[in-house]
Amino acid sequence: MTTTHSTTAARTHARAQAATATPTLPEPPQGINPTNLLVAQRIPTGGYANIVLGRGTRIHLADPSGTTCAHLFLLRADSPWERLNVADTIKVPWQAYLSQGHPLLSDQGRVLATVLDDTSAHHDTLCGPTTAARHQLHLAAAKQGLEPRDIGGSIALFRGARVAPDGTIESTGNGSAGATLDLIVHLPVTLLIANAPHPLDDRPTGDLDLLAWPSPADLNTTNTDPEYQRAVDNTEAAWSAAQNSEVPA
Repeated sequence: MTTTHSTTAARTHARAQAATATPTLPEPPQGINPTNLLVAQRIPTGGYANIVLGRGTRIHLADPSGTTCAHLFLLRADSPWERLNVADTIKVPWQAYLSQGHPLLSDQGRVLATVLDDTSAHHDTLCGPTTAARHQLHLAAAKQGLEPRDIGGSIALFRGARVAPDGTIESTGNGSAGATLDLIVHLPVTLLIANAPHPLDDRPTGDLDLLAWPSPADLNTTNTDPEYQRAVDNTEAAWSAAQNSEVPA
């Protein structure tokens, strides 16, 4: 029987519990040195993450079992009033369905991140989060000093939805086990992510893997669409201004 009747007993019990709680960490993709990883987390169902990531960081998300759903929201880390705008993320590229080269745009017309690679093709920019997912995003935001009013509509990754010919939105479920999606960060961001069911698919979710490492060369993406290039130009101008913000004496 566990006893915690004294400080010493309580400490012993707590240390014993900690010893059995060994988290399972995701393996890095082939060719990525584990020592270069900035982040390596396996997020269980009902879990969330809140991380500040710099420009040129590559984010690697994975659905190991083919059952997860990742509700993603981004804010500019140095100016959190600038945040992901899902409507513009759909409108500017003329495409509601995420795929390689798709920008995640802020409400200022700047690229917070770009999709570099996607083996799932089961994502959703239309439905927003469930109540549970929104609550998790609010908890994640609070740990970065943010409030619920700072969190707008999110994107669901790995559990998708499509518009049917009659205009209804239909669930497409998950892709295959082991599906991945990679992003490159263009401006320093606060990443909030919640592992929770989709509004159109309330099946329990599986683990979500999140890894990140420096990869500035990936900023030179191959998307040549004029709308994308204009957004990149806006982004680069803002980044240059932020690096030269001191007023000469």
